[in-house]
Amino acid sequence: MIPTDPDSARWYAEELQPHAADLRTWLKNRFPALNDPDNLAEDALIRVWQAHGTTTIESPRALLFTLARNLALDELRRRQIVSFESVAEMSALPVYADGPTAAEAAATNQELEILTKAIQSLPERCRQVLTLRKIYGLSQKEIAAQLGIAEHTVEAQVGMGMRRCAVFLAKHGLP
Repeated sequence: MIPTDPDSARWYAEELQPHAADLRTWLKNRFPALNDPDNLAEDALIRVWQAHGTTTIESPRALLFTLARNLALDELRRRQIVSFESVAEMSALPVYADGPTAAEAAATNQELEILTKAIQSLPERCRQVLTLRKIYGLSQKEIAAQLGIAEHTVEAQVGMGMRRCAVFLAKHGLP
């Protein structure tokens, strides 16, 4: 919907249209989960243009981006609304959940706590290297560069950390 009134069309062309490409790019980067950011940008442009017809707008760009952000957040919120299914559809759903039992979940949590304690018991440099390698998946070369140490030192620290963690876990009855 492009304005047909010459003054309104000039205002649209000078104050809004120059920001349209930036707005689309910003929406795509800021809200990658949006289904149709281009449509949302068009909606924001139209709403600001319509508002110009009824009120004075001091900063069209600021209003445009604020309105687009609010429209994007509204769309994302609408997706989170839980839909209610009919009782007939719900009766066909299985009652049994295929997830871990409460006992299994508790055991897993305990094992994670023990593993955390094992890692925390390591010397600081060893803990840093082991965490970067095993948790964050960095290569030996990346770790060496990040910590300013030799790759051989990284390899030695990972080996020592793994051995110490294995001993710690064995003391607590874990394989």
